[in-house]
Order: sequence, then C-alpha cells, then structure tokens
Amino acid sequence: MSDGTATTTDLDIRLEKHRVELTGYCYRMLGSSFEAEDAVQDTMVRAWRNYEKFEGRSSLRSWLYRIATNVCLDMLSAGNKRARPVDLSDSTPLAQAALSPRPDNTWLEPMPDARVLPTVEDPAEAAVAKESVRLAFMAALQQLPPKQRAVLILREVLAWRANEVAELLDTSVASVNSALQRARATLAERHEKAAGAAVSDPLDEEQQKLLERYVAAFEGYDMTALTALLHEDAIMTMPPFELWLTGHDDITGFMTTLGAACEGSRLIPVRVNGLPGFAQYKPDPEAGGFSPWSVQVLEISDGRLTGFHFFLDTKRWFPLFDLPLHLEAEPDQVEEGA
Repeated sequence: MSDGTATTTDLDIRLEKHRVELTGYCYRMLGSSFEAEDAVQDTMVRAWRNYEKFEGRSSLRSWLYRIATNVCLDMLSAGNKRARPVDLSDSTPLAQAALSPRPDNTWLEPMPDARVLPTVEDPAEAAVAKESVRLAFMAALQQLPPKQRAVLILREVLAWRANEVAELLDTSVASVNSALQRARATLAERHEKAAGAAVSDPLDEEQQKLLERYVAAFEGYDMTALTALLHEDAIMTMPPFELWLTGHDDITGFMTTLGAACEGSRLIPVRVNGLPGFAQYKPDPEAGGFSPWSVQVLEISDGRLTGFHFFLDTKRWFPLFDLPLHLEAEPDQVEEGA
C-alpha cells in the first residue's frame, strides 16, 4: 500500500468518526432526515477535497462543523421552515376529517436515533441529546432564523463556548450572545416544552408497561383499551396529511372509520427522535402477510400517551430505519425476532 493510499484511508476513517454527530447537527438545523444526510455527505466531500488547506489552527471536528454549518445555511437560504401539522392549522373535528396531503418539504421528518445520537458515556449529555431531537423541540428550532438556530444548537445542545461559536461563524462573542438571547426569547414566546420530556432513558418500568399495553391495544384494535392509555388532550398526526386530531374520542373514532384498514396491524419497536416508536405493518390482502404503513412516534407524559404521530411515506422511511418492506404472516416469529 502506498503512502498516499494510507493517508487517504486514514483521513476517511478520521472523517467518518464524526458522521453521526454531524448528521445530528444537520438534522436539527434542517428538520429533514434526508437533507441532513445529504448535507453531511457534502461536508465530507468538501473536507476531503480541501484537506490540504486545513491549517490545523482548530481541531478537525471544529473545521467539519464550520463546513457543515455553511452547507446548512446555504440549504436554508430558500427560507423553507419544516413543521408539524399542529404548527400549521387547528385540529379538525372527526366529522370534518379529510385526508389532504401537502408537499414533502412541508413536514418535519422522523429520524432513527442511531443516525443522529452518538454513543456518549455521560447520562446527562445523552439525555440532552435525546431531548434535542424530539419532535416538539425540533419544530421550535425550525421557527428560528438559520444563524440563531445554529447558535442555539451549538451553545445549548452541543455545549460549545461562546468564543468557539464566534470563531466558527466568523463573528464576535457579543453577536453570538445576542443571537442566543433572541433565540431563547423566541422559544419562550412559543411556550415550547418538548413533549414527552418525562420519558426516561432507558424507559422505566411504568413506561415500558404502558408501551406493552399500547401494542396489545393497537394490534388487537381494542378502542376501549386504547382510550384508557390516551391523555384526554392527546393528539394524532399523519404527515403528509395536514389533518390532525385531538382527544381520545376523535382519535379512536377516526381509527374505526377512515383508519379502519389498520385493524390487524403488527408493530415492531424502533428508536426514533429520542422517543419510543414502532414500525406499523398492516394486513396486505393481495400479497398476504403485512405491508408497511407508518413509522409511529409516541409521546408520553404522566403515565399516558399525549401524542402519537404516524409518518406514512413508507417507501422513504422504512429503508431509512433498515426495516423490511414485507412481513410474512407469522406474527409471533416476527415479534420474537424484533
């Protein structure tokens, strides 16, 4: 092996070490799982091509974050702000429910934990990282101007010092502190508290039992049992549809009418956005077995489900989560394998 090849291989390894944390950063900036991965790939390519110009005045990690920030700011220049259905309209009464989709770039997208949350030894650091990719916090971030968003993430989530952020953004410490203050004020005005913040890591015994009861209720399509698990103000969303429902009566009413085809579904646990989640497969009457229907993200508070969100674009989401696109009709074996 030549010295040049060895050096190239070494650089690839050094860059790759930072992929997960950079993906988490770009995901928080962009609100899109696929755009985040594209941004990180662009960052890696730029770093590889320009490595000879890297003077080593900062760490390789800091240099990569500088590149990633510039990539994200360029991508955000169009001004698109991704959101949840609850951010764009009022809830719809069941009697008026209609499934009207909006374009993909409207929506905040789900993300597997493994792609954005690097392994860390400090439990407090791990908890902050998980809270910062939860849907409510992610939606709040999208309301900030791009540079304020970058400052808030770097300072409050990644715990960079103000002078480090100032150097990365080619600005002053005073400007960074001002941007952080404005970002905090915006979030406070929105009264955004990350829904599901009471979720333990790992799940405590009560929460684990709640999820087990949820799986039994959903797979059994037992609306009485499901109602008992839902907070009275629970919400249900279904991107790409703008419709969202609130309250257990409308939610279970929807599931037995417009959503009746979900009866008989199977659920496989997934780790998504720092929250409990499931891949939902519904019966496939044509091919037999079960076909993908949604990635579910659950929010829990005070022993009840406060929100569950069905992301329906399965051709995109299931490969992202490394999930099969078909299940055979042996649910017991599937669950044991999960």
